[in-house]
Amino acid sequence: MIIQKKKKRSPSVDEWLKEAKNDPEALAEGMYLVHNGTVRQTPKAQVRQGLNDGSLVTGMEFTYNPEMVEEAIAKTYQLEGIFHVRVWLNEGYLELGDDIMYVLIGGDIRPHVIDALQFLVETIKTTCVTEIEKNQTK
Repeated sequence: MIIQKKKKRSPSVDEWLKEAKNDPEALAEGMYLVHNGTVRQTPKAQVRQGLNDGSLVTGMEFTYNPEMVEEAIAKTYQLEGIFHVRVWLNEGYLELGDDIMYVLIGGDIRPHVIDALQFLVETIKTTCVTEIEKNQTK
């Protein structure tokens, strides 16, 4: 028997930004970036590698390792100029358009914040999560 976890309710980015800007370290921050990953219809293999087998994504099973996510967040805080990191990950069976993740990075200058966002999202996607696309042929 497979027990599917219910997907979570997405966070409020407005609330996240409000909290970040009320933090004492906010005075050192000059930029915030938000990443919102969603379930798309185009298969990952087609988007990333150009492999088009004619299938479309209908949904996905999504899980993650919380300890590994915490490690990735800790490493992101070690990057130059980064003062605020917030991550939310969904779980369970996700449908097209559902939120997969939100990541908020706050830091001193644009290059540091962009690099940190890229680092954290890439680390989460490649080492912390399992995404199993459910496909159907066109």
